[in-house]
Amino acid sequence: MVFTLSVAPYNRDMDMISLNIFSSRLNAICEEMGLRLRRSALSSNIKDRLDYSCAIFDARGALCAQAAHIPVHLGSMAYAMFDIVERFAWKPGMMVVLNDPFLGGTHLPDVTLVAPVFVEGSLYGFVTNRAHHADIGAVTAGSMPVSRSLEEEGVLISPTVLVDHDELCAEVLENILSRLNQPEQGRGDFMAQVSANRNGISRLTALIEEMGGDVFVEGLQSLQAYGERLAGQLLEELPAGVFTFEDVMDDDGFGRQDIPIRVALRVCDTGIDVDFSGTANQVEGNLNCPLSVAAAAVFYVFRCLLPDYTPACDGIFRRVFLHAPEGCLLNPRAPAAVAAGNVETSMRIVDVVMGALAQAIPERMTAAGTGSMNNVAMGGQGWDYYETIGGGMGASAHGPGLSGVQNHMTNTLNTPIESLEMHFPLRVRQYALRRGSGGCGEHTGGDGLIRSYEFLQPAEVTLLTERRRHAPWGLAGGATGQSGRNCLNGVELPAKVHRKVRTGDILTLETAGGGGWGVPKSDTMDRLRR
Repeated sequence: MVFTLSVAPYNRDMDMISLNIFSSRLNAICEEMGLRLRRSALSSNIKDRLDYSCAIFDARGALCAQAAHIPVHLGSMAYAMFDIVERFAWKPGMMVVLNDPFLGGTHLPDVTLVAPVFVEGSLYGFVTNRAHHADIGAVTAGSMPVSRSLEEEGVLISPTVLVDHDELCAEVLENILSRLNQPEQGRGDFMAQVSANRNGISRLTALIEEMGGDVFVEGLQSLQAYGERLAGQLLEELPAGVFTFEDVMDDDGFGRQDIPIRVALRVCDTGIDVDFSGTANQVEGNLNCPLSVAAAAVFYVFRCLLPDYTPACDGIFRRVFLHAPEGCLLNPRAPAAVAAGNVETSMRIVDVVMGALAQAIPERMTAAGTGSMNNVAMGGQGWDYYETIGGGMGASAHGPGLSGVQNHMTNTLNTPIESLEMHFPLRVRQYALRRGSGGCGEHTGGDGLIRSYEFLQPAEVTLLTERRRHAPWGLAGGATGQSGRNCLNGVELPAKVHRKVRTGDILTLETAGGGGWGVPKSDTMDRLRR
C-alpha cells in the first residue's frame, strides 16, 4: 500500500507574523481542550499520566494544529481523518466515537471523539481528542493483554455517532459501558472527552467568527503552504540515495522470536519513499501494527528534523510516501491482535527509520533509545490500572542521552507515587535511575529506570515490554545500552507475560538504557576499568 498524506496543493499566503499568531491561537485551543479533558477525567491514566491528545483538522480532514501531546496518537489521527470525514454526513451538534484499529484507531484502549465545527451552516473543520482507557473490557485487567486476536483486547467501536443534535446517544454509551469492568470510571472519562470537544468547538467557533470564514480558510491554506515549504527545505538538505536499516522485535509472546522490521529510505527531488518491504509477516501475538500507527512513527521522525517553529499540519508530510505490504507486521489484516503494535512496534519503527537516516545525516541522529514503552497493566477486585515506564535516550554527536524519560512515541508522565498508592492497593518499593545502564561512548546513553511494586492484595498483572533480548544500539562506535529486565519476587519473567500475583509479591521492571555515541575517549575507558 502506498500512502501520501495530502492530495491538493495549497496556494494562499499570509504574512509571517499573522501566520504565527494564527497558528499559535489554533494550538492554544488544542491545549485548552487537553486541560479540560485532564481536569474532568476520573482515571489516573488521563488525569495523572496525561495519556491523551487533542487536535484540529480542516473540513477535508487535514491536520491543522495539535497540542504537544502524544506522537503515536496525533500522527495516526492525521493519517486516518480523511477516511473518517468521508464516512458521515456531518451536521452541527454531532460527535463520532471510534477505536477500531483498522478504521482509524490505534489499539482498543485509545478511544477517539471527532466533532465538526459549523459556523452559520458551513463546515469549517473538526476538533478531536483521543484518550487511553485503562479499562476497555479486555480479557485481563488493565486492557493490555498478551492476546492472539482483537476480540481478546476489549470492546471494538467502529465509527459511531455518540452525540446527535448535541444530545448524548445514551444507548450507544451504555452498550459500551456494559462491557467494561469499571463502567462508572469509563462513563466519567467518556464525558470528559465530550466536554473537551465542546470546549474546542466553542473556542474555534469564536475564532472563525472573529476572523471571518474566508480569512480563516485562507489562514489554513497559508499554514499548510508554509509547512510544505519547510518540509521542502529539509528534503534539499538530505543527500539523494537509498538508505537501509534492519532491527528486530524480541518476541510476540507466543514463541516467535527475532521478528525483523526492514526499511529502505529512497530520497530524491520529489520526496522520500519509506518502504518496509521485507518486514516480517503479521504474527500470532499482538505486535501487529496498524498502518496508521506505522505512519505516525514515520511522521514523528521527520517532524523531529524540522525546526521547532514548524506548524503541526498536513503540509509537512506531503512529500513522505509510505509503503508496507498488506499482511505484514506493519499493515496487518483484521482481526489481528494489535495491542502492543501501538506501543512497542511503533517504537522499533522509529529506531529503524532513524538507523537508516543515520547513514544519510549521521550528525543529526541519536543512537537507539530504550525502545519500549515498558507497559504494565494490572488490576483486581474493583480496580484496573495501566502505566508506561520511561528509560534512557540514545546519545548523539551533540551530547549524552537523557536518563529516565519517556522516549519517542509516548509523551506521558509517570504516575506520581502518592497518587498510585492513594488509589490502588499497591506500594512502590523502589523508583530510581538504573545507574550505568546507558551505553558507553564519547557521549554516553541515558540510563534506564527501576520501578518496583508491592501488591497489597491478590491481583493479576500483564507486561508488554521490549529490548529484553536485543539491547538498544549505539552509533559512530558507541556501545549498546543495557537491555531491560522484568522480575517477580526476584525470578526473571518473559518480556510479554500474564501472571496472577498474591499479597506481598514484588514486581520489578528494569528498563533499557540508551545507546552511546562515538568511540569512548581513553580517560572514559580508564574510569570503566577502575
